Amino acid sequence: MQRKIPFLEGEYYHLYNRGVDKRNIFSSTSDYKRFMALLYLSNNDGDVRIDNIFRSSTLEEILTQERGNPLVALGAFCLMPNHFHLLATPLVKNGLSRYMLKLQTGYSMYFNIKNKRSGSLFQGPFKGTHAGEDRYLKYLFSYIHLNPTKLKDQHWKEKTYQRNSPLTKFVEHYPYSSLGAYLTGKHSITNPKPFPQYFSSKREAVAHVREWLEADVNEIQ
Repeated sequence: MQRKIPFLEGEYYHLYNRGVDKRNIFSSTSDYKRFMALLYLSNNDGDVRIDNIFRSSTLEEILTQERGNPLVALGAFCLMPNHFHLLATPLVKNGLSRYMLKLQTGYSMYFNIKNKRSGSLFQGPFKGTHAGEDRYLKYLFSYIHLNPTKLKDQHWKEKTYQRNSPLTKFVEHYPYSSLGAYLTGKHSITNPKPFPQYFSSKREAVAHVREWLEADVNEIQ
């Protein structure tokens, strides 16, 4: 069992969870979009009538909704078929735990109703590691955003990739991660301000994607 860690304001954490029995938790575009909407809507200090919002709004419209004061700031996220990764910092006391409870509960209810199932969807409570060192924190941005490479090439770490390779373009255009927000500079789910400004421009973000693919990321794991 993983040792519990305190989630302190001003500190950074890598959060992740996967489906119970390693099952897929996202099986359609609507599933991914629902979770992304919940990443945004769950991040508030009150109660938002989520069902009413989903009945009449697209994801793009949801991401412009007023939601109240945020509990956390998300620096990065990536959704994969059977798991997810987040990089977050709490903005209020117990903000991170409250946020994750709302997020996982809301998505589990949606998924179970949609698929006419019952029981746990996730493999227990979410897991978290503290990113206490700047080198590790910067690495997490690359690790999280490079997760989609596994969908394109399971053995990508064993190969050398050139600039503008198909794998680079695949990662840059993967629709269920926050990398696109850094490449366009348009943030809604994510809020990079409380994080170190590693990628202050689109040019820097693109350069780092290519550096991540060309580097041996195992060096700092």
